[in-house]
Amino acid sequence: MSNRALPETAPRQTRHGSNLGQPLTRRDGILKVTGGARYAADHHPPGLLYAVMAVSRIARGRVTRLDVAAAKSHPGVVAVMTPDNKPALAQHPDEKHDGFTFRLDLLQDDRVRYANQPVAVVIAETLEAATEGAALLNPTYEEEAPAVGLDAAEPFTPPAIGVGDPADLETGDVAAGLAAAARRIEATYETPAQYHNAMEPHAVVATWDGDQLDLDMPSQGLAMAQGRIAGLFGIAPSDIHIRSPFLGGGFGSKGMIAGPQVLGIMAARLVGRPVKLVMTRPQMFGPVGHRAPTRQTLRLGAGEDGALTALDHETLTATSTFDDFIEPSGGVSHTLYAAPALATRHRAVRLDTGTPLFMRAPGEASGSAALEGAIDEMAEACGMDPLDFRLRNYAETEPASGKPFSSKALRACYAQGAKAFGWEGRPLAPRQMRNADGLLVGWGVGTATFPALMFQAEARAVLKASGEAAVAIGAIDMGQGAWTALAQIAAEELGLDIDAIDFRIGTSDLPNGGIAGGSAHTATAGTAIKGAAADAIAQLAALATQDSRSALYGAGNAGVIARGGRLVRRDDETRSEAFAEILERAGRESVEGKGAAGPDAARDSYAMHAHGAVFAEVTVDPDLGQIRATRLVGAFAAGRIINPRLVRSQYYGGMIWGVSFALHEQAVMDPRSGRPMNANLAEYHVPVNADVPSLEAILVEEEDPHVNPLGIKGVGEIGVTGSAGAIVNAIWHATGKRVRTLPVTLDKVL
Repeated sequence: MSNRALPETAPRQTRHGSNLGQPLTRRDGILKVTGGARYAADHHPPGLLYAVMAVSRIARGRVTRLDVAAAKSHPGVVAVMTPDNKPALAQHPDEKHDGFTFRLDLLQDDRVRYANQPVAVVIAETLEAATEGAALLNPTYEEEAPAVGLDAAEPFTPPAIGVGDPADLETGDVAAGLAAAARRIEATYETPAQYHNAMEPHAVVATWDGDQLDLDMPSQGLAMAQGRIAGLFGIAPSDIHIRSPFLGGGFGSKGMIAGPQVLGIMAARLVGRPVKLVMTRPQMFGPVGHRAPTRQTLRLGAGEDGALTALDHETLTATSTFDDFIEPSGGVSHTLYAAPALATRHRAVRLDTGTPLFMRAPGEASGSAALEGAIDEMAEACGMDPLDFRLRNYAETEPASGKPFSSKALRACYAQGAKAFGWEGRPLAPRQMRNADGLLVGWGVGTATFPALMFQAEARAVLKASGEAAVAIGAIDMGQGAWTALAQIAAEELGLDIDAIDFRIGTSDLPNGGIAGGSAHTATAGTAIKGAAADAIAQLAALATQDSRSALYGAGNAGVIARGGRLVRRDDETRSEAFAEILERAGRESVEGKGAAGPDAARDSYAMHAHGAVFAEVTVDPDLGQIRATRLVGAFAAGRIINPRLVRSQYYGGMIWGVSFALHEQAVMDPRSGRPMNANLAEYHVPVNADVPSLEAILVEEEDPHVNPLGIKGVGEIGVTGSAGAIVNAIWHATGKRVRTLPVTLDKVL
């Protein structure tokens, strides 16, 4: 096995008062800006070879020929891996074991199921030789007509959506609610396919030593990746060591092991040397997941008083021809508005694409874009200000379950966001505002929501006789700041300065840190760390309070607290003892605590969500149709805030993604070939700094005692869910035109 040492993680930062709530800068920041943070592709073990995938140029059919001889004759090419000579696997890559297992393309046959599917792998001494060898394969195909677009196949009712949720769900009598309504609207919104484009593409550096496997590989879930790889290759998970201390973004696409990463591992086994495989940007458009397109039809009814009487939300989306992941867009309609009758339905079509997968706020992002537009249309039909309409109809309890949630927090988000934005002066009718340049100005609002999830995790905390501590958990930092926020939790719970802790994350030989997804990582990993720290402190307290020589003798474990590297009596703060003194007197080098996290029974009684409200200003050129999102203000309530600097950064990222969703981002598929036409960052548009001139994120205070022991809710995805709808609604307010096909481009408003 190669060296497992983690990089140095931080400049030292001394806390001021509590570790929690402090806006510490990123502990890994200097490493990242100076190039000291090593990502997967930065590793070069001795004897390294380079692997390059040859990918399909068609979307459906079979490969009839590969010119393997031409590729192998290229100087530097060592081997060509095809369906004919690939290493045998212990499990077929189409086998599924749970809701987080998806079928992989690992050269199992000559079938082509989507464009950019791997059809061979060339392994060479240099990247250039492998790239040229892959081009020389020059595949020929027996091509079949692909199914492209939501109208290309017969819809079916999926057995489940998301990860096991029912496709259809109804409470109350929707037909009766619509019939009784004084005002009704029906609107169909369409959202496009979107593809993961994190800064760091999927990559792997794989080294075999017998049946032991050493990997540098970006992963949002180390234990899950270990388990999947172990099953595929028939080895023990403990024989697989994965290093993933830094990820250059994930957004869900690195939650599960990806097929190209497994191909790199197979290539290393084939040639018996370390192999590096890094996906190119165009190859990202296919085998590593994406957000599926949707067509969502919403029917809403409201009484004379503006109260909703019914909400009906039907989603048509797409999955692949060979696997199932159904974007759960309608789920958001069960979490926000208090319609007495509410129904959601999901239908899907099978297309010749890679399988859609989790993409930031899966379901909530696409669903809220449509729902928030329809809510605005309903407010217009009732002659009400759209913020007043939302305040009239926001739910005190979760509509789907009847469980209470922190609705007061949502009201506070509306109030604080509106005040900061200046909403009070907004005219009700559209096309009433212009700026000094004569551009139309519009203001819109969208409600933000995301579930407060919890996963399983474990952690270890060791208090040492030196007065320092070591905390370890297989957690992941994909840019959200886990290196910093989780270390702050560890320091707080152990009563130490953050610089007194040797904090380790990012390798698979550490306790299982769960998955960095669902905006649940800080809550999950942090709770496990809290438990480990509490266990270590309890053991230390037992040593002291049961020792007649200690100043803490007789206090009992519950009678002391940890602060500043000392245990202090609760009832007499003049009596305390340093950690090091306690351990030295007991003849101990250390005490080790263990902690675990997971969903608890409170979830049976309470609905758990983070809430927010996003207010958007746009300008639209009345002659050219050019649209700019000139100002966004978001107010969010997400429980206890560990590090406000990091949280604001996450909110900004979410709101920028909302701008991208509303105005820029879409994958365009060629209807003839089924190939993506804009599989690069020149033509697959995402916002740059000039597209987002003004952002403000307000941290609304919220204390939720039920959500988890730390009171933490996720912040990574909620910013997406209100922003796209707010921008689309602002465009209507500027122009008087309802654009229901996203992204909104200038041709749609002219």
